[in-house]
Amino acid sequence: MKTLTVDLGERSYPIFIGTNLIDRADLLAEYIGGQQVCIVTNDTVAKIYLPMLKRALGSREFEVQSVVLPDGEQYKNLDTLNLIFDELLKSRFNRTVTVIALGGGVVGDMAGFASACYQRGVSFIQIPTTLLSMVDSSVGGKTGVNHALGKNMIGAFYQPQAVVADVAALKTLPARELSAGVAEVIKYGIICDYDFFVWLEANIDRVMAGDANALSYCIERSCDNKARVVAQDEREGGIRAILNLGHTFGHAIETAQGYGNWLHGEAVGAGMVMALDLSQRMGLICEADLARATSLIERANLPVAAPENMSELQFIELMSVDKKVQDGRLRLVLVKQLGQAFVTSDIDRDLLSQTINACR
Repeated sequence: MKTLTVDLGERSYPIFIGTNLIDRADLLAEYIGGQQVCIVTNDTVAKIYLPMLKRALGSREFEVQSVVLPDGEQYKNLDTLNLIFDELLKSRFNRTVTVIALGGGVVGDMAGFASACYQRGVSFIQIPTTLLSMVDSSVGGKTGVNHALGKNMIGAFYQPQAVVADVAALKTLPARELSAGVAEVIKYGIICDYDFFVWLEANIDRVMAGDANALSYCIERSCDNKARVVAQDEREGGIRAILNLGHTFGHAIETAQGYGNWLHGEAVGAGMVMALDLSQRMGLICEADLARATSLIERANLPVAAPENMSELQFIELMSVDKKVQDGRLRLVLVKQLGQAFVTSDIDRDLLSQTINACR
């Protein structure tokens, strides 16, 4: 088992990466403050891992209840969030309760947001079961839900007590979900870790084949990169925004297509190509670097073009509803060179228009 640390002073916490960790009650018990535990999962993950986790916690005499949410991005909303509050209140759980998020990014985001709100804040633990949640959403404390007008626009920064990434859980992950997770893995190589990008070019076939060693390395390297960025900027006032490469374009795609029709990682894959295309048009990177990155994204079985049914106007309107917009000015994450991203509001609208129309 590997252990990394997200260094946030008194809010610091460990990331455990290994195999067969879900039922490690000895590992979890250290981060459960009281006797009450509420497991939040979804109806897909519950069938596979919920009984195992409940048995493990029961052996330590924790008082365990669970909430099984419907599976899918389309359910990441305030109505579904209330199902968590309903169970916490019905069980009369108090401020010593620990919420455990067992599932992918949707479960983690909603369980974390519920934890931030319930009785003004209770402890929670992330047990991510998808690659995307292991390398991205479970780390860093971003929690929240979607709104019909914008993705992740309602939420809070709220850090977990620990993240437990069980690589063995990826054995049951569908191929499409694996690809979605690899999008976020590739992102780290593009924004801040060129050596990792080169490694991915050489090893992407192993990753896509589900090679356990390759996946473990991807998780460790990605989490290390994210932990270092978050430690510098917990609430995304500066450098942390680079973690959103492709996300402004991607969130527009998800919102326009209806949450869940495009997986988050699929939209980010196409969004990264658009950000790179714009970077090339602005003279920041060369055509060869654009081609290298696009090829890697395509080899991960990800879309490299936005939906044809989205108009330029629709893109612009949806991108304007973005958390990085400041004082009415659109801000995007662009790339100076592979391995070095930055955030800017100095965007040529004609070139942005060219990118949107060329990448559909």
